[in-house]
Amino acid sequence: MQSIAVIGGGITGVTTAYALAKRGFSVTLFERHRYAAMETSFANGGQLSASNAEVWNHWSTVWKGMKWMLRGDAPLLVNPKPSWHKLSWFAEFVGNIGRYKENTVETTRLAIAAREHLFAWAQAEGVDFDLKREGILHIYRDKAGFDHAAQVSKLLAQGGLERRAVTPDEMRAIEPTLAGSYYGGFYTESDSTGDIHKFTNGLAAAAQRLGVRMLFGGDVERLSSDGQQARVAVRDEDGTTQEHRFDGLVVCTGVASRDFAAQLGDRVNVYPVKGYSITVNLLDAASQAAAPTVSLLDDETKLVTSRLGVDRFRVAGTAEFNGVNRDIRADRIRPLVDWVNECFPGVNTRQVVPWAGLRPMMPNLMPRVGAGRRANVFYNTGHGHLGWTLSAATAEMVAAQIQDASEQVRRHFVGAAAVASA
Repeated sequence: MQSIAVIGGGITGVTTAYALAKRGFSVTLFERHRYAAMETSFANGGQLSASNAEVWNHWSTVWKGMKWMLRGDAPLLVNPKPSWHKLSWFAEFVGNIGRYKENTVETTRLAIAAREHLFAWAQAEGVDFDLKREGILHIYRDKAGFDHAAQVSKLLAQGGLERRAVTPDEMRAIEPTLAGSYYGGFYTESDSTGDIHKFTNGLAAAAQRLGVRMLFGGDVERLSSDGQQARVAVRDEDGTTQEHRFDGLVVCTGVASRDFAAQLGDRVNVYPVKGYSITVNLLDAASQAAAPTVSLLDDETKLVTSRLGVDRFRVAGTAEFNGVNRDIRADRIRPLVDWVNECFPGVNTRQVVPWAGLRPMMPNLMPRVGAGRRANVFYNTGHGHLGWTLSAATAEMVAAQIQDASEQVRRHFVGAAAVASA
């Protein structure tokens, strides 16, 4: 396989295209928007957080979801309207509770490997994305939450991540602007934050310099493969449909991956889990001084923060199981603004930009990376709440698998040619 189509221009698609181009493949990336990173990779929480590697497959998540089902402002909200997709996803979610520890450890390992690649790529390509390497502070208001975090820390340590417990006084020393009363926290110095949209577009430009062909503005309608040749049917902006042919393809289409996989004879049970964010524009010096520089994760409210440059403060989180629905609901945005007012009262929230995106989640909270049923079809999708954190590692993984498959095909034809000439 020498020519590869990458379907999707979010963080996973762009990192995959870049990793393949670095290996010498002829890569074409398809993205229905006119620019890269215009959906889930547009305005996420900004964290590169190995410390948030705990998967959600835990009975406490189930009980909280049931308790909060009728609360519009709940951190975890499930629309009670049933669908086969939702029911099958939750059944598999519960079935993976037994792998909670194993998957948390493995996610930690992936996250640590990913950041080494990501930082190296950004440095090599000169990508500026408001990187802050100030660590991430997890905050807890009660003993129960803190004790659970202590158990999670043991799993993170098995995956190779060091994070330490901190007292309320130490929390104030780490981030002096944080207001409120807390039982304690955990601090991960090796974690960092940045702007995913800026990073993705910067890496997309680097991929183009390496020869990646970027086809924006066309809606991919169909994918097909006979195992040797892959076809991508695209409806262009003028309404015409063209078919492109490649040696192989990689599906990196987020919440659309389930439908595309079905076209290719595979089952990839991704469910769209909506998350919200606000970007607080820090319009004055007082707000800039009152906003945190260290990234936070509030485990009780399921909110994360990042400081993007001097004049932007991002707050993101919550999880909403409501199908493919990108509506920005006021009752879901209000708790984020209220949280800023409570924890950082010196920040002026007069100018707040709301956003919502759909996280592509597999039932085991692990990304789907690797080959499909067809020999020339691959997947890199389903990263859930850690898409940016894991993206560089999974891109390297799938690119290496494609390189191995290509080498096997080459050896097969060389061997066949040798036999024919004997």
